[in-house]
Amino acid sequence: MKLKKAVLNSILTQGMLPLFFYEDVEVSLQIIRTLYSAGVRVMEYTNRAKPAFENFKMLRKAVDKEMADLYLGIGTIKNISDAEAFVDAGADFIVAPTINPEVGKVARKHKLLWIPGCMTPTEIYAAQIHGAELVKIFPANVVGPAFISAVKEIFPGILFMPTGGVDLTPENIGGWFNAGVSAVGMGGKLISKDVLNNKLYEQLHTDTVKAIELIKAAKPAL
Repeated sequence: MKLKKAVLNSILTQGMLPLFFYEDVEVSLQIIRTLYSAGVRVMEYTNRAKPAFENFKMLRKAVDKEMADLYLGIGTIKNISDAEAFVDAGADFIVAPTINPEVGKVARKHKLLWIPGCMTPTEIYAAQIHGAELVKIFPANVVGPAFISAVKEIFPGILFMPTGGVDLTPENIGGWFNAGVSAVGMGGKLISKDVLNNKLYEQLHTDTVKAIELIKAAKPAL
């Protein structure tokens, strides 16, 4: 339970959850090192392709050795077998694009934070009754900040994190936090294919620092 609370607090304090997947594990590790050097202390590696599991195990070892205060979670977890495998490999938390209550049970069994993906009030309610404290609004670019404003008061106690469609601009990030989100997921708008394929680590460092500053300015004090 201590880990679950620590991860949630870290996401809320950071105000952002960077996420990515890349097949090359060495590039993946350098991306994590770059994010860490820019100030990131919690991030998500996504289970998007076959190499993800072996990559994650190697990344976990490197993080434990080099970045002991970084929480490393796993995303795109849709079934029990993947959830159990990645928990065994050392995932600090579980993120999903959908609501699978059985995945939530795995997280609860291991006392880990589970962040399911939602797009409708019905899905948010389902996530809530199955124990989610923080939900991922996905794809966020489809629903927009107005959706958060409209549903937030209906679900007291639930924290919202839009993912997919969060841009690295004061207007976009400010709009989300003004609508009442607690954090934003930052994927391809921060860790783009160009950054990954061309190893643009300096650009990523600069953009990550910028994102942290924009979020700090936009989000209300805890």
